[in-house]
Amino acid sequence: MTSDTSAPPRRLRPLRRLGALAQLAAIALVGIGILTTAATLFGTGIGLALVLGIGLVLIIAALYVAWAAAWLEHERAEGLYGHGIPPLAIRASGQPGFRGFLRTLWLQFTDGAMWRGIGSFAIASVLGWIVIGATSAVVTGIGLAVSPLGGAAGGRLPVLGIPVADGWAIAGGILAVLVSLGILFGVTLLDDLLTRSILVPSREAVLAEQARTAGAQRAGAVRASEVERTRIERDLHDGVQPRLVSVGMTLGMAQQKIDSDPVAAKALIDEAHTSTKAAITELRQLARGIHASVLDDRGLDAALSALAARSHVPVALDVRLDERCSATSEAAVYFVIAESLTNAAKHARATEVRVVVRSRGDAATGRLIWARVEDNGIGGARVLPGGGLDGIMNRVLAAGGTATLDSPAGGPTALEVTVPCAS
Repeated sequence: MTSDTSAPPRRLRPLRRLGALAQLAAIALVGIGILTTAATLFGTGIGLALVLGIGLVLIIAALYVAWAAAWLEHERAEGLYGHGIPPLAIRASGQPGFRGFLRTLWLQFTDGAMWRGIGSFAIASVLGWIVIGATSAVVTGIGLAVSPLGGAAGGRLPVLGIPVADGWAIAGGILAVLVSLGILFGVTLLDDLLTRSILVPSREAVLAEQARTAGAQRAGAVRASEVERTRIERDLHDGVQPRLVSVGMTLGMAQQKIDSDPVAAKALIDEAHTSTKAAITELRQLARGIHASVLDDRGLDAALSALAARSHVPVALDVRLDERCSATSEAAVYFVIAESLTNAAKHARATEVRVVVRSRGDAATGRLIWARVEDNGIGGARVLPGGGLDGIMNRVLAAGGTATLDSPAGGPTALEVTVPCAS
């Protein structure tokens, strides 16, 4: 979800300017330490990269210390100036295993928004020291201006240290205060300008990101529909179609025997009737797999309760949702959980599945549905082209969400999905 970068910036009123100065001064006191810590960890990690993996741990620590500094700068600038800066989020590859972890680190390391935040944080640290110096100059200038009242003989101009004669103390002190206040005012303007220039993405960048996201969602939707079509064809070919063919053959045999052997014909008709009811049941299950009507009528909580009740594996269901979301979002989460329960019963040999669904986020950042499905099966699940997990990943992608699979050999298997509430 992309923030609206066209939102008008907030006007800096006096109290807000004082808040900006206080924030810059606070960043000056901690910023250098944070950046020095990140640089030291990174440099040491590079030097120890070949020593039992210790270096890798330090490099990872440096990366996320730097990310924390960038996140703090994004939140400070947006909360203070309201430029419509997109919130900084940790990047994730969504791929399982150690390779996926390395991919996640690489995505985080190459995140341009993080590096822009670090640059803005470093500039804010420098501006903070200017604020501290100018504030000190204001206090010193006030002391110089009132020094004749206490009988003192002149003094020195703040920062410059130039001696001031007794007769010029008041004028020098007032001048120092005015210049220092002007510097403080200018620092707030400069911080406002620099954060907007560095952190707010250009219109071209926003449009390019929107186009990339839309393209990925379209590709996911196409792939998900292809996987779903293949599944429906397979279920019809392997289940309902042979059963209906069998019903037709049985009725044909009954028709041939109805005159010569009515008892056998009746038995065949009874057999065909039983097979027809089984075919109807399979068709209902197939239709439910395409669209769950209870999802539209009563929402995700009720639909998942019905799904858990029909599961062949016992399900511990914990759903806490604040409100209804779009039909696309609810359908994506529902079918992800339905496919996960099917996999747990067919492939994982699980004896228990735990499903947790929560509402996350807020109106400002965008509401989300987060779900986690974990079974105690044998693990080893992999995303294969055309398989059920492939359909899950693409369905979530089409809804604008993310999915993460963790399934080591021996289990357990855990699947986490996050889908925007309004897709």
